[in-house]
Amino acid sequence: MIKANPRTMRWLHVAAGACIYTAFAVYLYRPYLGEFTRWQYLLPFNSAAAAMGCFLLSRRWVCCLSGSLLAGAVFGFGPFVLGLARFHPTAGLLAASTAWLLLPASRYGRDNRLVGALLCLLPVAVIVLFFRMGAHWRLFAMPISTQVQADDLAALAAPLVMVRRTGSLLGFYHVPVAAVVLGLVMTLKARRMGILAILASGAFLATWPSIYGVGPTIWLVFPMLCCSVMAGEGLSGLILAGNKDQKWVLTAAIVEVVPAIVALLLAARYFQVLLGLGSGYARLLVATARMFLMGAAATGLVFAITAAGLRLVWMRAAVLGAALAVDIFVGAKFIVDSIL
Repeated sequence: MIKANPRTMRWLHVAAGACIYTAFAVYLYRPYLGEFTRWQYLLPFNSAAAAMGCFLLSRRWVCCLSGSLLAGAVFGFGPFVLGLARFHPTAGLLAASTAWLLLPASRYGRDNRLVGALLCLLPVAVIVLFFRMGAHWRLFAMPISTQVQADDLAALAAPLVMVRRTGSLLGFYHVPVAAVVLGLVMTLKARRMGILAILASGAFLATWPSIYGVGPTIWLVFPMLCCSVMAGEGLSGLILAGNKDQKWVLTAAIVEVVPAIVALLLAARYFQVLLGLGSGYARLLVATARMFLMGAAATGLVFAITAAGLRLVWMRAAVLGAALAVDIFVGAKFIVDSIL
């Protein structure tokens, strides 16, 4: 039996990821290409490049190809990167470049934490420099008064409901939430303090007033990128979970059920608004609940397989992958159509 060359397989995985992300970006923006201005042609490129950068970055920690594909899709086609289209297209370009600029830190910072920390400052320097030069050229990627507000946190549980607001689109879609939570647990257990430090620093800067003329919202790229990698790691954990991991798989299923119940309760409240003024939000909340329940069903099936002492890795990957694909496909299309 001929054994595949590991380097060849890695390049095939990279090529497969690039083709998938490019095809999806073209599909999302194809109806609007004829109406784009010159700068707007960056939008599909930004999403595909951001997804590919996160895919490559995640290979440092994620063992499964499906996990890395999810990480890239959650970042490049997630609410945050797609939502940057509300501002200047160069905002999305900055988000995409951040993933690529962190690649040297992930590679050369393995054995030397000081080197890794210094290399992590590379995308920070690029962001600050871009905003400073943009102010000189009157090219503003985003307003400098866009720091995250408390109301924006609602997008963590219901991104589609918040898409028509003018604030920041935080969070992810519905099914990946369980993978993000499980990936966070795995990151904590592995004591990967560097990832957690980057996540916390970006979240802090995003809530702070502008520093050096940088729009605070752009700092969200760091926590979103870290959480996307965690989502890939969490998906790998679900696919490869054994008997001893049953409690974590069950926890992931519960994480999907709770927001579904909350969304249904809120939908019932909005349906009761006078003259049907809240029916639009109510329908979106019902759709949100359906997506969370779909994720709960997929994760519950993985729990049943694990509890039965079976591996069936291919079935786990197929079930979770199908649920994630539907969620990302529907969510990304809704966001793009709503913004453009």
